[in-house]
Amino acid sequence: MATFPKIETERLFLNELKAQDIPDIVKYASNKNISEFTQNVPFPYSEKDAVFWINMAREGFKKGTNLIFAIRHKPENQFIGGIGLSIETKSNRAEIGYWIAEPFWNKGYITEASKAVIKYSFKVLKLQKVTSSHFNSNPASGRVMRKNGMKKEGELEKHILKNNVYHDLILYGLTKEQFHAKEA
Repeated sequence: MATFPKIETERLFLNELKAQDIPDIVKYASNKNISEFTQNVPFPYSEKDAVFWINMAREGFKKGTNLIFAIRHKPENQFIGGIGLSIETKSNRAEIGYWIAEPFWNKGYITEASKAVIKYSFKVLKLQKVTSSHFNSNPASGRVMRKNGMKKEGELEKHILKNNVYHDLILYGLTKEQFHAKEA
């Protein structure tokens, strides 16, 4: 891919992270509730963390290993979160991960963004499988996955250590055959 993809949904734009997003990224990601339910978002979250994330997104795009989108709310084009794919080219699959600012929780935005990214994964990237996972303490994320047709594939006990606490990780997956059967 030469240029970063843009995806539009009914209420959202999914596009490239920009340096001008840094103040909003820091404002929204520096929230203990965000950090508590994600594997990779630290607390407190600093400008340095936002710069690292944007640079990681750019490098991952160049290498074809990550596709990390800003989630922007229409019509203001306001940054409200992030969603991305960690791509494993050897096995033709990707893991989807996401976070959204707390003021936008429980409004269906992550379900909408995930649906669009999953569709992009199968129709444009031609992946074989999309996976995802969540802490057992975050059942809302599991609901997002199920709403998008993903099936629970397993549970890894005490699998992730974050803030000196071990978390169980719930695993989900969706194959291209399952995706296309759901679409038919």
